[in-house]
Amino acid sequence: MKAYRAVGTFRNGRTNQNYTLDVVANDEDEARHLIYSNFGSRHGTPRRFINIDTLSKINPSKSTEARVIAHFRDTISSEEE
Repeated sequence: MKAYRAVGTFRNGRTNQNYTLDVVANDEDEARHLIYSNFGSRHGTPRRFINIDTLSKINPSKSTEARVIAHFRDTISSEEE
């Protein structure tokens, strides 16, 4: 599993809202699916209104997202020691 950071915009009512979201996924396709499903379930936004400008693999220790920290908890602490 790898950590990915997505940066883009999504339609929130009549305006576009910027976002930065970190996810844990096996590959970029799965990361894109997680981004789309996150905004679809939380905000009711259809996939066509979610724009992913950049999707890049990141170091999990640089993330502040709770899901990423929890998933890599054992590996991050052993790397820092």
